Amino acid sequence: MDLSFDEFVLAAATADLGEEPAAREHADAVEFRMDMADDPLEALDRYDGDLPLVATNRPTWEGGEAAEEGRLAALRAAAEYDAVAAIDVELAAITGEGAPADAVDPEDGPAAVRHAHSCDARVVVSTHDFEGTPPRDELARLLHDASEHGDVAKLAVTATDLDDALRVLGATRAAASDGLTVATMAMGAAGSHTRAVAPVYGSRIGYAPVDPARATAPGQYDLATLRGVVDALH
Repeated sequence: MDLSFDEFVLAAATADLGEEPAAREHADAVEFRMDMADDPLEALDRYDGDLPLVATNRPTWEGGEAAEEGRLAALRAAAEYDAVAAIDVELAAITGEGAPADAVDPEDGPAAVRHAHSCDARVVVSTHDFEGTPPRDELARLLHDASEHGDVAKLAVTATDLDDALRVLGATRAAASDGLTVATMAMGAAGSHTRAVAPVYGSRIGYAPVDPARATAPGQYDLATLRGVVDALH
């Protein structure tokens, strides 16, 4: 399956691929949270859904639940499935910057990117800040650095006020104007509206849970609501 990210993609975030039929009405893809699934590769073996998958195996040091050992190897294996159109690799896992010194093999992140591309899968290179929103120039640097390594630069930060949210939207607009393919959002109550508004400024991926009770990040809208708002704004 293919995802070009030339247009906005709404990804239904879930650890249960059995939810895919419920996502079809509103989603363009499914973000499969491998780190939250009991046996993710077995789930991929069984998957026969219609929607393409974005495989994410987020480590504990960047807000996920996956132990580091074998994490990127599992992500490489996921890229070999026809249904997996993209994988998500942390920028810190590629460059080592910001990752625990004993958590990242400096060869594993770049190897995962190369392997995904050899399998004709796209790569989302992501960075997260659960404490706050960096200055505008740092947001720009992170997006440019991520773009150098992958097909989509994903930036998720935490907004404590509207100025933080505005900074994210400004960085989104500037990066998109520079020709970068980006996916941006501000987590938390003050930034929740950016999930609906960022696509207007050039963000190419939105994330929402199929079941609102199982949101995978702070401030997520449910799938139907985000689809409706994004479509209305476009």
